[in-house]
Amino acid sequence: MSEIICTRIIAKPNGGEPMALDFSNQTINAWRRENDRVGVRNHVVILPVDDISNAACEAVSNIVKGTIALPHSYGRLQFGEDLDLHFRTMIGTGSNPNVAAVIVIGIEPEWTKVIVDGVAKTGKPVEGFSIEQKGDFETIRQASWKAKEFVHWASELQKETCALTELWISTKCGESDTTTGLSSCPTVGNMYDKLLPHGLYGCFGETSEITGAEHICEKRAANREVGTKFREIWQAYQDDVIFAHQTDDLSDSQPTKGNILGGLTTIEEKAMGNLEKIGRTSRYIDAVGPAEASTKGPGLYFMDSSSAAAECVTLMAAGGYVVHTFPTGQGNVVGNPIIPVIKISGNPRTLRTMSEHIDVDVTGVLTREMTIDQAGDILIDMISRTANGRLTAAEALGHREFSMTKLYRSA
Repeated sequence: MSEIICTRIIAKPNGGEPMALDFSNQTINAWRRENDRVGVRNHVVILPVDDISNAACEAVSNIVKGTIALPHSYGRLQFGEDLDLHFRTMIGTGSNPNVAAVIVIGIEPEWTKVIVDGVAKTGKPVEGFSIEQKGDFETIRQASWKAKEFVHWASELQKETCALTELWISTKCGESDTTTGLSSCPTVGNMYDKLLPHGLYGCFGETSEITGAEHICEKRAANREVGTKFREIWQAYQDDVIFAHQTDDLSDSQPTKGNILGGLTTIEEKAMGNLEKIGRTSRYIDAVGPAEASTKGPGLYFMDSSSAAAECVTLMAAGGYVVHTFPTGQGNVVGNPIIPVIKISGNPRTLRTMSEHIDVDVTGVLTREMTIDQAGDILIDMISRTANGRLTAAEALGHREFSMTKLYRSA
């Protein structure tokens, strides 16, 4: 840890406190996509439209090395807003700048084409295959040939120098405890305060987890219109989900058992720590639906999203974010198939017992050996290293959790 600190903190010539670093000109080596977005990974994805196409997708991925299949449980007989979210998540996943090319496989051609056409708008290579009238054998054969072609093509793509602040960086915390609101969450907030003014896109969410601090979150909007939009999203979740189905308070899920074990006794305490992730000076410029793209330009966005780790990261990746920062107290192991998830923890016990899952150690904040400002610089350094190719702990350990959000029962 001391080595990382030394590489990021610049001392004053005559001693004293460290000088603030200028991140406006910091660069990374990454892939620039056809739509000018910057990606930090170069995946060829095999994307199933529906649950019954998972086997074909996984078969193609087993045959053609260098591809990754994203099996999931949904995509049949969905309708209305739920179907819209399904398509938005599928198209957004394939469109993510960390994905170089996409093979789409579905049981029927019509829905397959919807996703192919959506991804094709980015300009990247995409090809669709349907199983009806062909069966698995022929579908897998055809898709494997195209997947191999895409892998050869993607493997020759060259990185180029890009600004660090061209990245889209999302955040969500998990297995929070008393240390997260004091160390790892403020570390993320410090990163946002430093990078957002230079053109970064940022995203936070976890709608139910802001309960108890919703009035504070509303005031952090860039203007009254955006704050009202957030409040309406939050209130709709309270009315349509929590109050409609609760058993006791937040249905015995917020705070979680792990949160309580870690010393958080109420959702209000958890919410206050959660909001530390958006820093001191940053204000969000829009509130968007789950898996919706951020279209108002550079800045911080709120996304209506589940507080469940895998679901939230999946939605934010579908929204176009290419790196995810994940503060954790008790220790969370979640990863994602297409975007690197950087774990930050300030809990000394977690660093002792689960260090293989942690990328950034900020325990020094609690022992007063490190300031939040220094911790933010260390996180920015880790983001840069990750963008340049360093595998996160979750990637190295094979965590590829991909979890779709479903709004209601299928027909």
